[in-house]
Amino acid sequence: MPRPPTCSSVHLALLHPAQPARAPWRRNPLSWQLDQKSRLWHQWGKKRMQIYRRSLWLCLWDGTPLPIHLGWVFTSISLRPILIMALAWLWLLCLSSSQAKAQAAELHVEVPENYGGSFPLYLVKLPVPLKEAGSHVVLSESSDVAAEVPFAVDPDSGFLLATRALDREEKAEYQLQTTLESDDGRILWGPQSIIVHVKDENDQVPQFSQTVYRAQLSQGTRPGVPFFFLEATDGDEPGTANSDLRFHILSQTPAQPSPDLFLLEPQLGALALSPEGSSSLEHALEGPYQLLVQAKDMGDQASGHQATATVEIFILENTWAPLEPIHLSENLKVPYPHHIAQVHWSGGNVHYHLDSQPPGPFNIDAEGKIHVTRELDREAQAEYLLQVQAQNSHGEDYAEPLELRVVVMDENDNAPVCSPHAPSISIPELSPPGTEVTKLSAEDADAPDSPNSHVVYRLLKPEPEEGTEERTFQLDPTSGSITLGTVPLQAGQNVRLQVLAIDLAGAEGGLSSTCEVEVSVMDINDHAPEFTTSQIGPVSLPEDVEPGTLVATLTATDADLEPAFRLMDFAIEAGDTEGIFGLDGEPDSNHVQLRLRKNLSYETAPHHEVVVVVWNVEELVGPGPGPASTATVTVLVKRVIPPLKLDQESYEARVPVSIPAGSLLLTIQPSYPRSRPLRFSLVNDSEGWLCIHEASGEVHTAQSLKGARPGDTYTVLVEAQDPDEPELSTSASLMVHFLKAPPVPALTLAPMPSRHLCTPRQDYGVVISAPSEDSNLSSGHGPYSFALGPNPTVQRDWRLQPFNDSHAFLTLALHWVEPGEHVVPVVVQHNAQTWQITVRVIVCRCNVDGQCLRKVGRMKGMPTKLTAVGVLVGTLAAIEWCLPLHYFVWPECQALGLAHEVHYRMESPLQPVRWICCLPVLQMRSLWFKRG
Repeated sequence: MPRPPTCSSVHLALLHPAQPARAPWRRNPLSWQLDQKSRLWHQWGKKRMQIYRRSLWLCLWDGTPLPIHLGWVFTSISLRPILIMALAWLWLLCLSSSQAKAQAAELHVEVPENYGGSFPLYLVKLPVPLKEAGSHVVLSESSDVAAEVPFAVDPDSGFLLATRALDREEKAEYQLQTTLESDDGRILWGPQSIIVHVKDENDQVPQFSQTVYRAQLSQGTRPGVPFFFLEATDGDEPGTANSDLRFHILSQTPAQPSPDLFLLEPQLGALALSPEGSSSLEHALEGPYQLLVQAKDMGDQASGHQATATVEIFILENTWAPLEPIHLSENLKVPYPHHIAQVHWSGGNVHYHLDSQPPGPFNIDAEGKIHVTRELDREAQAEYLLQVQAQNSHGEDYAEPLELRVVVMDENDNAPVCSPHAPSISIPELSPPGTEVTKLSAEDADAPDSPNSHVVYRLLKPEPEEGTEERTFQLDPTSGSITLGTVPLQAGQNVRLQVLAIDLAGAEGGLSSTCEVEVSVMDINDHAPEFTTSQIGPVSLPEDVEPGTLVATLTATDADLEPAFRLMDFAIEAGDTEGIFGLDGEPDSNHVQLRLRKNLSYETAPHHEVVVVVWNVEELVGPGPGPASTATVTVLVKRVIPPLKLDQESYEARVPVSIPAGSLLLTIQPSYPRSRPLRFSLVNDSEGWLCIHEASGEVHTAQSLKGARPGDTYTVLVEAQDPDEPELSTSASLMVHFLKAPPVPALTLAPMPSRHLCTPRQDYGVVISAPSEDSNLSSGHGPYSFALGPNPTVQRDWRLQPFNDSHAFLTLALHWVEPGEHVVPVVVQHNAQTWQITVRVIVCRCNVDGQCLRKVGRMKGMPTKLTAVGVLVGTLAAIEWCLPLHYFVWPECQALGLAHEVHYRMESPLQPVRWICCLPVLQMRSLWFKRG
């Protein structure tokens, strides 16, 4: 059995099973091959018809061979056209099926340009669903430019067709989209994006930018360095072999002295001298050389389009000659940039480049002129070496660089400069005359060993005292040596010497400078260090400042001259028992930084006084440190009050619209415990339904919620303020949601009996009990809560305190309340139910025993004197008769009088007697109380 063929191209091909794959067909993407001389077709023999079982192979676009079994094929010659058409439609059916399954967001189709076959050209089967009645396929180009589209869609098969030949140079890519639309314009399917790529063919001829090129070549040009670049273009697709150009020299005229004087780089088109041409260029002819050059596409392949051009090359004399050194005066006063030299390269396409060693103020222009751009300074740089290069456009040197040496000439423009020395020169006291103190050395930056740098010295200060020639110091004018004179120096004395250094050996016109020398007489360590400031502060620091914060910087000074005697140490002497502060300082410095080591606390210590002491490292000679050796830093701790914040950003309460006045809704509290109470208030309480306790933050109903409807929301603003810090305040919104009033059980409350309380206030009150007679209330669980009604007068005059879960204690809140009968409303809450009871209280003036003193009504008729005397005599007789029974009858009389009522009990036979005996006493007491 023959081996299956392999797919060697991306084109579809119908292959004979016994034939190898041939080269891809150039024109028709659907081609078939059948070998008429093979066994597939036999001549007409004895049998009119022979049957062979054959399999055909389809080569798909991705290169995969696909076998197709054709079954039994009749070999009748008359059936050849039918067989060919069947195979073609079978291939189209398979292709459209595979493409429909692999449909992506975009379809990519490649079409060769300049197709020479018949049109329309079937390109690809579009995945368009079956057409419905009243629908049609619409093809459009995704472009803003309105132009005729060389494509169409076969309405019957759904194939994309090319209607004419395409030109890639005209347009390389078409972006199409197709839709299935109804006759009324509705889109039934799509849009489907299709990108058609026009495959490039080598149909463009290369073109030179000029027909005749003219180039100038200088003698002395290095071989291989391009002196001219050819330019050619090809209109085919860039980056492909169709536009890959190669340059060649076809001929050279004249061919003397050598036919190969020039080289042409094939890819870049760079024209250069050959090694043979470089060696024989000196003997070249004066006339121009003509080169016939060629540009061919298709890269290094033998085939391709080509174009030619002529290059005329003129040979010029070499002008690239060495340069003589240039001498320039420093500080030259001329306009800049200043022209100093010029170079010239006689060839064409030249670019000049200049390098300076060391870098200097020089440049070169396009004409080869060299300039200095500013004044030169010989002391900064006495000489420069310039290198000038002649290069092509790619930065390659045509010849060896030229060197130009620039010498800067000296002028007397620098005054002598004293060499650095110690800031102070110390000499022991009582040193003998002639002792060398120091030796001056002044340097002159002008040219060495010239008058411009010859320096002499002259002592200016100190001058000799008047009337004497003796000097404290002596100076050698040539060497600059300074020695002690005959005038003695005292310990601790400081002398500043001024010496004049003059160049030109002191001649007129010389430049000079003054050298100063500090001379001090060494001292002993007899001065203690002292702070520059003994009191620092007060320094205010917030209590939340981080440890490590700088509090203050303390600086101390020492009057001693010797550096070793000025070394000092610092320490905290007092005022920091808790280790809150610390000292940071650098060794051998005269200052120290006081920094925090721990956190501050305003409550613990609102201020600190830290005492810092300083002392010498070396042993002090003489008296000890004085008061200035200590410094006090006062630190005030600023209390940090955190921002005021409530425990909630907003509050909500849900209450029935039937809630009585005085009911507690909620309590506003700060978010953290505070040592001082806040002051609360309400804002925007337009209906006056709410009130808030100024100190506790309790929000109550101020009155009954008249006009409130279930489902409404009432919003007010709660403000909280620190009374001691008015700037500390905050606010939060309070939203009250009104609910439907719950059903209130009918209460059968016994009327509260009248009670009496004394005024001025005494230490007792009235006990109020919860109404437990109602079965609906007594069956509930949980305690009762009692509150006074919302009347401000009631809340001012009365105080209600809980006694237990079912009773409360009502007392007077004021020391004095007007006597009379008072009605006190009390709000009782139990198990989410609220009701109000009325307590009647009689306030009266009381005697020492706590009994009310009542006023007596006006008696009808006035008693006569005789009646009064008779009553008095009878009363005295009764008293006298009842005296023997006083001790056992009186306690009961007292009890009866206090109770204000008499109970006749028949159990005791002495009861009437006791009452009769007590009656006069009670009448006397009653008269007494009425008078009072």
